[in-house]
Amino acid sequence: MAVIERKRIVERRIEEAVHTEIMRRIKAAEREHNVKVLFAIESGSRAWGFESPNSDYDVRFIYAHPKEWYLAVNLDDKRDVIEYPIVDDIDINGWDIKKHSSFFLTQTRHL
Repeated sequence: MAVIERKRIVERRIEEAVHTEIMRRIKAAEREHNVKVLFAIESGSRAWGFESPNSDYDVRFIYAHPKEWYLAVNLDDKRDVIEYPIVDDIDINGWDIKKHSSFFLTQTRHL
């Protein structure tokens, strides 16, 4: 991930083992919830370059369900987030593309 720091770009990398585990969890979420992850990003203190020795890895993602899911009569009653407890310092959560799009319409930007 590139971070702009005082008009210069500083490259920051997640440790390979942590990156592999994050990707494994994203793929597991896709299978568990029958979704396709469209976008994932590191957020929080590490993304901004302000991590401390005890900082966790904050991962947020946007996902889409199969089109039939969006055609349901009870769409507004369906859960539109995927949340997991923090395990091994990895905090991973996602929002459905419809929910995420509504953030931009209301200018409540979370990613």
